[in-house]
Amino acid sequence: MKRRPSNPNTRGKIAGRPSAQGPSHGSSSQGGPSRGPAGKGGPARDQRGPRHRPPNTVDETEGASDEEESGYVAPAASKELTSRMVRQRTQLGPSSSQPIPIVHAKTRTLHPILYRKRLARIEDARPGDLVAVYAEGFQSPMGYGLYNPRSEMSVRMLWNTPEMPTDAEWSEKLAAAVALRRDVLKLDASSNAWRVVHAESDGLSGLVIDRFGDVLSAETFGLGMYQRASLLMPMLSEQMGTKHWLVKTSPQFLSQEGCDPPPLMSEGCPSQVVISEHGTRFRVRFEGGHKTGFFCDQRDNRKKLAEFCQGKSVLDLCCYTGGFSVQAKTLGNAEEVIGVDLDEEPLVVARENANLNQARVRFVQADAFSYMREMIRNGRQFDVVVLDPPKLIRTRVEIEEGTRKHFAMNRLAMRLVKPGGLLLSCSCAGLLPEPEFIQLLVAASRSTGDDMEGPNPDSRARPRSLQIIAKSGAAPDHPVISSCLETEYLKAVWMIVT
Repeated sequence: MKRRPSNPNTRGKIAGRPSAQGPSHGSSSQGGPSRGPAGKGGPARDQRGPRHRPPNTVDETEGASDEEESGYVAPAASKELTSRMVRQRTQLGPSSSQPIPIVHAKTRTLHPILYRKRLARIEDARPGDLVAVYAEGFQSPMGYGLYNPRSEMSVRMLWNTPEMPTDAEWSEKLAAAVALRRDVLKLDASSNAWRVVHAESDGLSGLVIDRFGDVLSAETFGLGMYQRASLLMPMLSEQMGTKHWLVKTSPQFLSQEGCDPPPLMSEGCPSQVVISEHGTRFRVRFEGGHKTGFFCDQRDNRKKLAEFCQGKSVLDLCCYTGGFSVQAKTLGNAEEVIGVDLDEEPLVVARENANLNQARVRFVQADAFSYMREMIRNGRQFDVVVLDPPKLIRTRVEIEEGTRKHFAMNRLAMRLVKPGGLLLSCSCAGLLPEPEFIQLLVAASRSTGDDMEGPNPDSRARPRSLQIIAKSGAAPDHPVISSCLETEYLKAVWMIVT
């Protein structure tokens, strides 16, 4: 029988330097649309990109709780408190004999994140506790979530019902996530690498889990989820029929959650696996890799890109472990493929991925800005160019600089596309809305400058024209939940450049 808590009223990496002519919040009205709703205002002109009105949302690359709304840094915990915070829990919620802690919110909401400023008062809650959340003036809880007083995102809501969740309901959340991927999306038919749990979109704020063959790889963004990982991961592994699991915290966990927990893994968990995506093999290394080890969100976009590559020359900028590069050659049968990335470590894996598929791909370790300028000076252009940079905007503080980098990279990338060729430009920054990203691309296409002049300056310095033929996002195993539209983070714009 479900319990309700007693009435609270009776209780106590881009290294290069972008062009100085990139977009700015302080640019004149000619530099882009005016401040206001996304998509409003006139077109951007000259070398400036659009200005941005920072949205009042959290950022989301791998779940809406991935990043903070502001530059808040959690206070460092004492050694004793840290020891308690990183300890794994032996049960998902309080036992039947324990009262559940209570958090009072100022107003009711269905959003899965309750920021510190939205809380009125706290009763008996410790870091990581499952808490009942009451709106001021209401007798029944509006839901249940995981609490961390050291985080700006103080409560991550998991249930929006008055009845307290049981352990079986945790299991049901996981089962529903698996059923969506297997029964509805039928992902097993195309790959053994896909997103199993997508944080808020699957009702599990602060947790993302990817399946790579027989290994479940998780990244936690919230303390409460980390504390329950050793309970949830075996539970999901049993449902999935996988053999191993591992858990890492996000790179910003210490600054956002106030502690730095160690990774967790099952006994005998391998350090790497080889997965299959549309028949192409990729090696996934769990040690040192970004996020969970491999970017499943671009799976469908990689396949779609291959359709444009038959007999073409392809440049893959910020290629990481070569997902687009290898698929362009293997599925797309491109004539020439060059992948560029700043870091040597992922390029080692990229070369291994090419070798796994007997694909002839040239990988270059270089800064994307420097490489693009060199190609422009040499008069080199490509039939297909992919620009998929890492997240350039993590917090509202980074919006202006990150937007400027996006603008600077795209204005150069557009000059490397042969007339009539394809540019696929991506952004995984949730704080850069799609309408503003598209306006940025339009502004970049109109930009001119000495740094874009090559052997034939007249043709290269002229503004380019864009035909947007498609817009896409993350693969469907990264769903968007209506109560948290910030879970739609990845933007992929497909353009013919003339």
